[in-house]
Amino acid sequence: MNTETLERTVLHLPLQQRAELAHKLLLSLEEQSEDEIAEAWRTEALRRSNEIDSGLVDTISSEEVSAAARALLK
Repeated sequence: MNTETLERTVLHLPLQQRAELAHKLLLSLEEQSEDEIAEAWRTEALRRSNEIDSGLVDTISSEEVSAAARALLK
């Protein structure tokens, strides 16, 4: 099967199956395992949480982020 045929077939799958396949394809491009990637995200989340707790960074409300995003899209 060539890539064009495969693409046509895959694009007709239900949304959930396309999402799962996309996830697997993206993971296949990574040099790290899924567990290693999850651990890296956990470590990053803890680092960011510690920065917030220690006062090194300020937080922004979701309302402010939404307003800024809407302003950028205008």
